[in-house]
Amino acid sequence: MDLKRAGRSEAEENEDVRLMGLIGRGDTLAFEELIERHQALVAGTAARMLGSNSEVEDIAQQVFIRVWKSASRYKPRAKFTTWLLKITRNLVFNELRRTKRRAQVPIQPEPDADEITLQDEVTSAPDASLLESELQQEIEKAILQLPDTQRMALILRRYEQLSYDEIAEVLDLSVPAVKSVLFRARTELRSRLSKYLDV
Repeated sequence: MDLKRAGRSEAEENEDVRLMGLIGRGDTLAFEELIERHQALVAGTAARMLGSNSEVEDIAQQVFIRVWKSASRYKPRAKFTTWLLKITRNLVFNELRRTKRRAQVPIQPEPDADEITLQDEVTSAPDASLLESELQQEIEKAILQLPDTQRMALILRRYEQLSYDEIAEVLDLSVPAVKSVLFRARTELRSRLSKYLDV
């Protein structure tokens, strides 16, 4: 089980609730700690949804501003991360509606200096890594072309390893609806990536 998501301990959950209580009383150090604990989740989800660096930082900032503003009214009815992802979903969906007409480009990771090596003389590994890189780019492009809800469900399942119940809560859907959305998303991805998947 993945400790990052599915296996978050009760202690971690309790710590988030404790921090929210302190933030609700204006504790800025608790707020900074909460941001540190969850910044990667929020920014990563926003980046995968938006496919562009331009708005990701702004969205992440807005998410945490909303956390700060609503901390005094926060009631732990669901997991903290589920509540946080709901806020992220709302802001990301708003941004997607605003930018629907603009072309979106997938995030291209910068090559790490240590990873750039000359391997020509040893094996055909560069060809394999080139194919792998091309496939990864095509997967990201295909994910960006999915409808918003399908894309969010797939990202939460594939990258954040949320359970069907957690995804249902984040997206305000039933568990069967989440399974159906994921099935359609995977079918669409298989169709778009068929030329890469056929051996």
